Amino acid sequence: MTPHRHEGPTDAATSPLDDALDDARNDARYDARNDALTDVRGLRVGHARVPGAGALSGTTVVLAPEGGVVAAVDVRGGGPGTRETDALDPRNLVQRIDAVVLTGGSAYGLDSAAGVMAWLEERGRGVRVGPDPRHVVPVVPAACLFDLGRGGDFSARPDAATGRAAVEDAAASGLRAPVATGAVGAGTGAVVGGLKGGVGTASTVLASGITVGALVVVNAVGSAVDPETGVPYGRYFTGGGRPSYPDPAVHEAARRRLAGARAKLSAPPMNTTLAVVATDAVLTRAQAQKLAGTAHDGIARAVRPVHLLNDGDTVFALATGERETAAEAGPLDLNEILAAGADLVTRAIVQALLAPETGVSGPGGDHPSYRELYGDAPDS
Repeated sequence: MTPHRHEGPTDAATSPLDDALDDARNDARYDARNDALTDVRGLRVGHARVPGAGALSGTTVVLAPEGGVVAAVDVRGGGPGTRETDALDPRNLVQRIDAVVLTGGSAYGLDSAAGVMAWLEERGRGVRVGPDPRHVVPVVPAACLFDLGRGGDFSARPDAATGRAAVEDAAASGLRAPVATGAVGAGTGAVVGGLKGGVGTASTVLASGITVGALVVVNAVGSAVDPETGVPYGRYFTGGGRPSYPDPAVHEAARRRLAGARAKLSAPPMNTTLAVVATDAVLTRAQAQKLAGTAHDGIARAVRPVHLLNDGDTVFALATGERETAAEAGPLDLNEILAAGADLVTRAIVQALLAPETGVSGPGGDHPSYRELYGDAPDS
């Protein structure tokens, strides 16, 4: 099989000294956030794609810092494709995880998690199951989206080599590194409402100093654009004031092209929006579960419809636990983090829609980008 192409550096894991140097360099410029999941210190994101002329798929990995993170998941889609999500139930054994995989390739693509497991095992990262430090079982939760055949080759899908390439890409990135968005990693073949979809990300620092970030992969038959106005749905819930409306003639031309493209599809695309929401706050596993659940509200604001029987909508929540809340803080102080998580998912979905400059057209269908149809959104 042809080796999988990395979309970033291919170096192995960095050393603790490298991480410390990254911290020193990045702390000095931390006020200029990347507006990305990696603003939650210690998290890294890597992408890889499946090679070949008929391939339009890939994998994205969120890599936790050494020692892992508290994690939870909430699955709302009626047709999910997941792996190791039961391990995240607060009633079960596993306390912390080292990576999350988001992947194309439908259920076949879940094989990419095996490559991430192997990479973690080589570094002694995982649940200790024996007297030797090397005796570990890495727990790598994963979720997939449907993009089979979108590039023309139904058999071109992520595997263990793709997962390994993605985690190596994540490990080689610096702390708080920018995150590539658009048609990368798991978003390589993603579409939404007939438009090109992909990867998006966003972050914020709350008044308390707590950082919250989100990363999404949008691949849905539901639309991310208001059919009456051409405004991305998420724009109604993000930013200040009234969104900018496209020229009516431009919007009508876009509607005609999308209708024609949909008419040529042999089958409608499957629905799935995948997300990772993270914070540097100390959260219990139950609180992380609540964060994953409320973050789905962010999907519902930005993609319509969602959570149907053929959806795979899945949200993971991660907490690095680096920032303690005030000693007098009560349980309701979690509300600020919950609200931010949903808001950031909405904003990341808008970014995923606007990020691709061009769409894709081929055996898997004609999927123009939003910018091809509407130009640069004035408030993007």
